[in-house]
Formats: sequence, C-alpha cells, structure tokens
Amino acid sequence: MAELDVSTIPIKVNLGKKIRWIDVKEGITGYLFILPAFVIIGLFGIFPIGFAVYVSMFQWRINPGDYAGLGNYVKALDNITYMLGFWLVIILVYFVIRNIQKFMRTSQDHNEHPWIWFLPGAVTALGIFALFRFLVILLPEILAISTKVRGLEKTQELFVQLLGEAWRVPAVGQARNLALIMLLAGVALSVLCSLYIYKSARNTQYYLSAITASMYVGIAGLLGWLTWSEVQAAYLTAEETGVPVDIWTQIITISAGFVLLYLSWLVWKSASRRNSNSSTILRLMAGVILAIGAWVLIGELPLAITAGDTNWWEGLLVTVYYSIGTVPIQLGISLMLAALLFQNIRGKGVFRLIYFLPYITPTVAAAAIFRVFFSGRPTAPINSLIQSLGGDPLLWLSEPKGIFQMIAGSNIELPTWAVGPSLALVVIIIYNVWSYVGYDTVIFLAGLGSIPGELYEAASIDGAGRIAQFRHITMPLLSPTTYFLTLLSIIGTFKAFNHIWVLRTGAALGTTDTATVLIFTEFNRNTRYGYAAALSIVLLGVIIILTAINNKVAEKRVFYG
Repeated sequence: MAELDVSTIPIKVNLGKKIRWIDVKEGITGYLFILPAFVIIGLFGIFPIGFAVYVSMFQWRINPGDYAGLGNYVKALDNITYMLGFWLVIILVYFVIRNIQKFMRTSQDHNEHPWIWFLPGAVTALGIFALFRFLVILLPEILAISTKVRGLEKTQELFVQLLGEAWRVPAVGQARNLALIMLLAGVALSVLCSLYIYKSARNTQYYLSAITASMYVGIAGLLGWLTWSEVQAAYLTAEETGVPVDIWTQIITISAGFVLLYLSWLVWKSASRRNSNSSTILRLMAGVILAIGAWVLIGELPLAITAGDTNWWEGLLVTVYYSIGTVPIQLGISLMLAALLFQNIRGKGVFRLIYFLPYITPTVAAAAIFRVFFSGRPTAPINSLIQSLGGDPLLWLSEPKGIFQMIAGSNIELPTWAVGPSLALVVIIIYNVWSYVGYDTVIFLAGLGSIPGELYEAASIDGAGRIAQFRHITMPLLSPTTYFLTLLSIIGTFKAFNHIWVLRTGAALGTTDTATVLIFTEFNRNTRYGYAAALSIVLLGVIIILTAINNKVAEKRVFYG
C-alpha cells in the first residue's frame, strides 16, 4: 500500500498542473467565443453612451468646441449637478465596499486568501482606463477629418488616408501603446498568478471582482476630482464677477434632507417590529419628526431647480404626466382584455388580431390620422361627434390648458401644480394607450397561459369565486409579466418621440414637449450638440433611477413560483 501511495503522488501533481492549464485554455476559449457579443454590445450599446458623455463635456455646435467640463449639466440642473456628482461618488464607494465584501465572503467560505489578485486586477483596470484615454485622444483627430475634406473631392481613398494620418499622430500612438502595454501586463500577471502563484477554481471570479472594484475606485476618483474642481472654478468665477453663489450650502442642505428622509423611513419601518405599544409610538413619532426635518431641508430643492433650465424641468414634468397618465390605464385595459380573451369564446383569435393591429400600424401614419380626428376645427370628426351629442367643440391638440383646470372651470383658479396635463397631452396619452394595448394584451395572454389550470380547479372545489381566484391566483402568478410590462412601459414613455413629434402643435405652447422632444429640438434646431448630449445623459440617469426603484419594489411583490 505504501508503494502504491508513493507512486500515485507525482501522478496527482502532474494531473493537477494539467487541469490548471486546461482550465486556463478553456477560459480563454470561452472568452473568445463571447468576444463578438462584447464587440457588438460595445459598438452599438456602450460606445454611443460614452460618445454622448464625451460630446456633453464640450461646447459642441456642429463642430467640436471648447472644453466645458460640467458646464452643460450646470446649465440644465444648476447646483444639483454638483450634488449629483458627489452622490455618484458615494454610490460608487458603496459599490466598492459591496464588491470587496462579496470578495471576502467567497474567500472565507472556501478558506482562501486571494488578495494577490488585486495586483493584476488593478493593472488591468489601469489598462482599461488607458484604453479610454486613447479613444478620447483619437476621437478629435477622427472628427477633424470632416473639416480637412472641405473643398476636396470626398472619396473613400481620401478618407482612409486621413484616417491613417489620425491613427499615426504621435499623441495617439503613445496613448495606444500605453493602453496595449497595460492591458497585456494585466492579462500576463493574471495568467502567471493563476498558474504559479495562486491556484484556485475561483481565480476567474477573483480576477473579475478585483477589476470591478478597481474600476469603481478609478471612476469615483475621477468623478470626485472633476466635481470638486468644477465647484472650485465656480467659486473663483463668482469672486471675479461679484455674483454670490451658495453651492456648498445647497449641496449640504439638500443631501442632509434626503439622508433624514431615508432615516425616517427606516425608523418608521422598524416601528412594526417593536414589542410594546409605547416603543412603537415613540418610533412612529421619531419617524414623523425626521420626515418633517427632511421636508424643511429638501425645501431648498425648488430654489436649485428654478435656477436651472426651466424648459428642461417643464419638459421632464410633461414626461412624468405622460407616463403616469399612460402606464396604469394601458396595463389595466390590457389585463381586462386579456382576461376576457382568455375565456372560451368564439372568434377570440380574430379579436386578438384586431387588438394587435394598432401596435403594428406605422407610427407616423397612425399619429397623422389622430391629428386629423382630434383637430381643433369645429368640423373635425371628434368635435362633430361631440356637437351631435349636444356638447361644445374643443381645441384638443391645440389646447394648452390643464385638464383639471378645464374640469374645474374658469371661475376656479387652481395652483400651477394642480392643473394637470394639458388637453393636448391627454390626446397623446390616448394615442399611446390605443397603440400599445394590443401588445400588452398579447403578453398578458402568454402569462395567463402559463398558469396551471389545476390551481383554478382546486380553488373552485374549495369554494373560491372568480374574484377570489383572480386575486389570489391570477395576480400573484401574473406578477412577473406585470413587472416586465410595467418596466417596459415606463421606459417606453420616457423614450417616446415619433408620435409626440407628429401630434404636437405650436398652439399647445410646449405643454406636449416631453424630454425627448426638447433634446431633439436642442440637437436639430438649435444645433447645440453638447447641451443636447448632456440632457440625454440626464434622461438616461432618470430612466436608470426609475428602473432601480421598480426593481426594488418588485423584489417582494413579484412571485416567480
């Protein structure tokens, strides 16, 4: 037995080394297979966003202008820009801490100490930053080609020649070589670490975690430095011009208000877990006091908003009205139609096709027809119908008054925040509901079809009626579908453009101009590309925040079986 054990020891060691090398080759092969997907996502997904960020940092009007830093964002959001910058740094630091905690939990669960992986991870992250720096240096040289070809015959050979010249610019070449050296050094260090220094089945996981944490640290550092330098520059400009600014006051006050609001929610939430009534009452009172303090501090926010671009804030408010007026009604009607069409009725296939037709109808054509139907002319189809019923004709798409103000009448003057969306925007909401109800209905039907019929049979045997079955079986099991459509609808309303552009009229006085319309106007009519890019990044941030909130709410409400 002893000889057998001795003879098997070197075999195990050699086998172990072979397995390690095989694992590395398999990992490389796997990354090569998914490389095309990364390239496609990078070119058509990440690069446009990165390019928009790049453009937003310049005073760009048709041709690249001077570097503006956060100037375009400050123009839109004023001091809120700096507050968001510092809060993004805090969020990135939080992600760093979470990433390191996850790294530590994984290593502790397997009794490992893989801290060496932060060396190749940090070097690779520096290589990625160097790659972005190379792109930032290369982009102006490529964009300058448009000015170099003025007055010349534009041929493919000339473009390739100028592109080659841009590629061979000394600064571009140095940045490219540095990025390649750093990336290759990071990959080489990771291979050496995996083969000879630290052997573990989780090396790839450790390496990616180290890269991610290093990237978060780098981005937080760059963003923090940029925001701090911009604040200092704003104060310096204020001293030179004699115009007072209160950036730090607003940042600290508004941030403290949101912190108190979060603490208030935590205290209020913890009140339900108290054992005694007195403790519960004290918690509730503390939550209310904190909420009042938060409300007082957040009261500084309207002042910061009014100092920004009023057109942008009004467009964002119109977008919120549009989303709130569209999503609940659209999903409610779709769910009702899906429940009806799911029954065993004659011709349900035809009804499904009819309801789905508006979704596949060309948007511009359908919107043009709606524009004719809801015209403000007394002889328009909708106004003719209203007059035949004894009513007065309405301006519809040309009406800038709020719908609640119109209901209350001209004798009652409502505050600005209570007038609601304009009648012109209500028409656009009706169009969106008409267009997307069929699509949501089909998706709801697919969700209903995935619910086992045995559950309804068992509920019927237990005496549950149709309403109880819908409440306790259909709604919970349909929650993933509802969550998907809600998320899709909210994002869709914030990105909607085509039908809004066709249906909007000048007589509506901008009450139908959503955020996307304002961005397009800045880009197309005003040719302020840098400012339009900044607004698009802000809108992207709003969509990301809404998506995160939706995901947080859905964590406990969506039932996946």
